[in-house]
Amino acid sequence: MTETAMNQRPAPTTFQPAVQALLRQETAALPGLTPAGLQSEAMLARRRRLMLALNLATLGTLLFGLARVLGAGGWTVADVLIFMAFLFGAPWTVLGFWNAVIGLWLLHGVKDGMARVAPFAAAGDVATPVAIRTAVLMTLRNEDPARAFRRLRVVKDSLDATGEGRWFDFFVLSDSDNPEVAAAEERLAAAWRREAGGARLTYRRRADNAGFKAGNVRDFCERWGDDYEVMLPLDADSVMSGGAILRLTRMMQAHPKLGILQSLVVGMPSSSAFARVFQFGMRQGMRPYTMGSAWWAGDCGPFWGHNAMVRIAPFRDGCHLPVLPGRPPLGGPVLSHDQVEATLMRRAGYEVRVLPQEMDSWEENPPTMLDFAKRDLRWCLGNLQYLKLLDLPGLRPMSRFQLFWAVLMFLGLPAWTLMIALLPLKVVEDRGLADYPSGLAAGLYLLFLAMYLSPKLAGVADILLRRGGVRHYGGGLRFAVSAAIEVVFAFLQGAVSSLRTSLFMAGLPFGRARIGWNGQSRDAYALSLATAFSGLWPHLLFGAYLFGSLIVLSPTVLLWSLPLTAGYLLAIPFAMATAQPQLGEWFVRRGLCGIPEDFDPPAELVAIRREDVAIRSEAAA
Repeated sequence: MTETAMNQRPAPTTFQPAVQALLRQETAALPGLTPAGLQSEAMLARRRRLMLALNLATLGTLLFGLARVLGAGGWTVADVLIFMAFLFGAPWTVLGFWNAVIGLWLLHGVKDGMARVAPFAAAGDVATPVAIRTAVLMTLRNEDPARAFRRLRVVKDSLDATGEGRWFDFFVLSDSDNPEVAAAEERLAAAWRREAGGARLTYRRRADNAGFKAGNVRDFCERWGDDYEVMLPLDADSVMSGGAILRLTRMMQAHPKLGILQSLVVGMPSSSAFARVFQFGMRQGMRPYTMGSAWWAGDCGPFWGHNAMVRIAPFRDGCHLPVLPGRPPLGGPVLSHDQVEATLMRRAGYEVRVLPQEMDSWEENPPTMLDFAKRDLRWCLGNLQYLKLLDLPGLRPMSRFQLFWAVLMFLGLPAWTLMIALLPLKVVEDRGLADYPSGLAAGLYLLFLAMYLSPKLAGVADILLRRGGVRHYGGGLRFAVSAAIEVVFAFLQGAVSSLRTSLFMAGLPFGRARIGWNGQSRDAYALSLATAFSGLWPHLLFGAYLFGSLIVLSPTVLLWSLPLTAGYLLAIPFAMATAQPQLGEWFVRRGLCGIPEDFDPPAELVAIRREDVAIRSEAAA
């Protein structure tokens, strides 16, 4: 069966008339305010001008210092190439630095930081009755059905435990084309409905994958959107607590001109060493970074495609994605749909906001470096498509900047690769200079490394400044060791990602890069030497070129370059080691790179862990 609707259209629910009438007042914002009346447009404009000035001044200072270093012996072709590559690669790091600095200041330097960034958040803490119907959507394509359904059941049970579960219906929207997977989905959906008396779950499978995930969600909006005010998209690995969902619902209810409200998504506890170290770093770094970026992005915030509340009517009517001109891979359906939908929602007159606060909103991260790379390349291709969307009519300047910035995030990676590739040539050109400004070069290098690490350092500072902060991470010693491990991990992983993305982008003009949407690996597993070598042999060659050249030309430069270059030579053993289940289990036993949920797991994650263990034990028996 290729198209299955396992229940009839949900019957309308009787709304509380007085509350519902209030919610339907879609009046225009007062003059000078954002659409939801949350902030002054002039104030946000001042913040954005300040961020622009800080970033331009910082970038200009770095470029001035770099020009002094490169031009010490006269400008060569290599100097010009390095300078231009830095111009493309540095802005992302500079903006990250200022986001982290401002975010840390808002978290600890002022008393009302959250009110300045997210004035809508207070509505989530007021225990007003829920009066809007919400559809909780889980989109699937050839994922492990049992795993996905278990997670969605946990979400439902958590919502029901709040006493407000009747306002939420659940949809499993499948694009699976594997017959065995599809049959398993249908069996699980039928079993759920039998147990629940046939209510509150709809399962639908499309005959094709038109429009990928975005097309899947649009199909829901066109078929069932009239029955609901808000939808909550979830990925197959998404989990949210009922309390977190209720908070977001009340914020959407209190502010009818909030179009998208994105929660801060964090990683779930994992037994994969790679995932543990990666999400440990993201956990600290995202909080100040997102706080800082939300301070100036304001009503033009991000959308990450899942774990977010979306108002259905303006999404359905105003966020239809265009089909891009040209042939794939850059033409055709939009792959990274979420950020485009955010800009279109703002164009439709609704605010897009992120709540920069941890609130029981989780996802699972890739268990190995190669799985991470697949996901990263899919984002890369999708973001590069934004080059064809920068001239969309009616977008706000901030929205166009968001699309451009998403492109620059990936364009900067081959720029860094080029700079590193030219390093041996630059050593040859400069080694005979008597007046080479080595002190300035070293200072710029160390300054830039500090700026590169600034979101992580701000995240560590945030934990240290919180009362009892390190206790949530297993204590001071565990936290310090974990932070040191993660810094080394970040440098090694950064080298691997930059070269892999550079090679991927080099193949785009030849049509060699094609990315699809399919099931992803979630659990820890070992990488064989053959698998790691087949995916990372270019890194080994590139690392051998760099190390072989620099050890002959200048061992000192090689030593200084190790934070940026060691990852190339170590890519294969690094990928294999971080994928080893035994290393992950050792990390778990020692509490290393643990997150707060490892040491004090909430009920939702306890339930998932219990069911996962039971399933594995049953399979082993």
